[in-house]
Amino acid sequence: MSTYHWQKSSYSGTASNCLNIAAVGDGTLRLRESDAPGVVIAMASGSLRGLLHAIKARWLAASGCR
Repeated sequence: MSTYHWQKSSYSGTASNCLNIAAVGDGTLRLRESDAPGVVIAMASGSLRGLLHAIKARWLAASGCR
């Protein structure tokens, strides 16, 4: 697995379960949760914008999709 420069979400505070993100040289992003660092999601930056928009619009709930 490649080594990425992971950044912790500022919304995570001091919590141990954090969302980490890394920018990759090919213009894509990597996401992982700190509790499962071996599970990495790759996506284009536009896809992340769409995901964040859906979450903010409450189209996706924390307990799953509606």
